[in-house]
Amino acid sequence: MTAAPHALTLDPGLRDLTAADHHLRTLAAELALPEGVFGCTHLIRGDRPRVAVSLALLSGPLPRTALEGLTAQGRTWTEGVPDGSGRAVLYPGAAALTGTLTVAETLSRSAITSVVTLGSPEPPSPETRLATGGHVRPQWQGDDLVLTTMPAARGLLVPFEVPDPTPCCADH
Repeated sequence: MTAAPHALTLDPGLRDLTAADHHLRTLAAELALPEGVFGCTHLIRGDRPRVAVSLALLSGPLPRTALEGLTAQGRTWTEGVPDGSGRAVLYPGAAALTGTLTVAETLSRSAITSVVTLGSPEPPSPETRLATGGHVRPQWQGDDLVLTTMPAARGLLVPFEVPDPTPCCADH
């Protein structure tokens, strides 16, 4: 996403990724964003850690109606993205990544450009099955949208990020 010339960032002061995911989906619906939009989360560190969100179209500017909608809602934004490693929530083909798919299907149905597996120096084969769990959050690495996976039972892969992670120290 380093070359996203048509992007903007909103900093609603969110504290967690689940709220940011919801915020992006709400924005997409309220603003009637086009199918090719990328909606990403960005961790902002410093004195006030939080999660910002960005919206981008790689093929052209965001629709004027979307910008007018943000202004009408009293939302402020900055041009560009805060970093080149946004975590994609909205992206072309995201809705098609449900159930169990092969790596090849994942790549052909979506904007994801590569799949990597933790602990493996080689990418998984195109025939390797991926159980999406309906929660696929690839991350920008330069100009590549990369899905990180991990091995699971029965030779499956699963996305590294799970939708409802167990909080640290939840058992004590």
